[in-house]
Amino acid sequence: MGSDRGAVPNSSVVTGISVRVAGADDVPALAWLRREWTGEVGGAADDPGFEERFAAWCASEAGRRLIWIAEADGAPIGMVNLALFERMPRPGVAPSRWGYLANAFVLAAYRDRGVGRLLMDALLDHARTAGLVRVVLSPTERSVPFYERAGFGPADMLLVQEPLEPDRQ
Repeated sequence: MGSDRGAVPNSSVVTGISVRVAGADDVPALAWLRREWTGEVGGAADDPGFEERFAAWCASEAGRRLIWIAEADGAPIGMVNLALFERMPRPGVAPSRWGYLANAFVLAAYRDRGVGRLLMDALLDHARTAGLVRVVLSPTERSVPFYERAGFGPADMLLVQEPLEPDRQ
């Protein structure tokens, strides 16, 4: 990909990794990854109805969201998704779309080994191919260097209003 991305040393790259767009059969693996993520940040792991809610969410989002899954020898190790937004048509202006990158996660044992970059490359390749005018995200402080290496920069043209307290979202 572009030369503005940080290179991953060959000695740290995991072999046997595949990245692909997830399908309906991958929902249990994606739910498992989401549980792992939640547990890692100290969230509640005891939620018997989570898998069912997650599957319903995936089904409701299927028309406007793509999820990529990373696997090592067939086992899920990471994911990222892209929500697509179609702009309202205007007379005399070509239609356009943009994407919101969300929920990028790689299992701790596979971090700093190129898996995140593979996920990001797949998502950004899709964005270019689909002709998206921009991809935006809301990074954690820890993830900013990763996204900067992938070519992201400050979004001076966007504004945000946060009507809810962070713990209520």
